[in-house]
Amino acid sequence: MAARVLMRPGVSVLWSAARILPAGLRILGSGADGVLSVVLAPACVACGHPLPAPASSLVCSGCWDSIRPLTPPFCAVCGDPVLSWRQPVYRCAECVARRPHISAGRTIGLYDGTLRALLQALKYDGRRALARPLSRLMRQRGAAVLSDADCIVPVPLHWRRRWRRGFNQALDLTSELGLPVRHALRRRRHTRTQTDLPAAARQRNVRDAFVLRRGAQLPGLRVVLVDDVSTTGATLEACARVVMAAGAADVRTLTAARVVTRRQPARPR
Repeated sequence: MAARVLMRPGVSVLWSAARILPAGLRILGSGADGVLSVVLAPACVACGHPLPAPASSLVCSGCWDSIRPLTPPFCAVCGDPVLSWRQPVYRCAECVARRPHISAGRTIGLYDGTLRALLQALKYDGRRALARPLSRLMRQRGAAVLSDADCIVPVPLHWRRRWRRGFNQALDLTSELGLPVRHALRRRRHTRTQTDLPAAARQRNVRDAFVLRRGAQLPGLRVVLVDDVSTTGATLEACARVVMAAGAADVRTLTAARVVTRRQPARPR
């Protein structure tokens, strides 16, 4: 499955212009889809096949349907599979040791296939129109951590990285979650990207990287931290530590995807 799909030369600018005029296109309905299909031939961001309704979505329905949720039994904090099918395990041993400030976590699904392609298109190709449908899916699959929460805190980028990228994907992913957003955290160190670092190095990389913003107040609040992808959970735990120190009553996490670090155990026969 293609992670990124390039359009024919000369049409990318037209396609971008079409995406920022959704109201007019939707008034035309199926006629707009026909025009876009003929003139631009836009492809699904995930699979690369032609879009049947390009005026309404960057992703075909088949790719949306292919995003499967994590299935139990899994750790309720990180989402990794647990080693027993006989009884639920609330926290895996890793979360007990390394994520003591997070009470629960949820995600849309595994960071692979369609979901990986969409998040890479959002984050690295600037396809920000993907954030809203992904956020709606996060709200659906993260209902357990959102239901009685008080607010959302997006994981911040360092100002230099945000300036280069032009946006914070974690903030964009809060758009459809239905809770107030508080910009309570600041990233005070420009850390290396976590992508290629081993687990221990990730912990060191984000240690003391986050601080509470001046004037931010969280006493007694049930907070949901939001980010795009969780791998080892080091970034989320570093943020949770600051939020708890600011007086929050509870900290949960919600991400668009999770990199599972342990294999799914075999079902008993």
